[in-house]
Amino acid sequence: QVQLVESGGGLVQPGASLRLSCAASVHSFSYYTMAWFRQAPGKEREFVASINWRGDSTTYADSVKGRFTISREYAKKTLYLQMNSLKPNDTAVYFCAAKTILRASTSSSESEYSSWGQGTQVTVSS
Repeated sequence: QVQLVESGGGLVQPGASLRLSCAASVHSFSYYTMAWFRQAPGKEREFVASINWRGDSTTYADSVKGRFTISREYAKKTLYLQMNSLKPNDTAVYFCAAKTILRASTSSSESEYSSWGQGTQVTVSS
């Protein structure tokens, strides 16, 4: 099981940028495919972005493609989500997750991730 702690959320205006971080407490961080999901009030949790264990393959939801960038830093065992051109409908609690199977490809399926952080709130409002 991977322990994950998100940070970096906050209140920003439309068009602003924000970078989320997710610190992982696990020896073998480099073997885990990671992802970001989000859950808006009254809605189901949805996939945002995923990055494979090697860091050379990424997948994005259509709603964030071209605006968000997922990345990882192995030495710091940290996952990032750079969010640009934020919109009000990006408002949600953002969760990072680690895929159950090691050395796996990216995936948008929530059921394939078994370790989750507690979430960080992102609010986009004028």
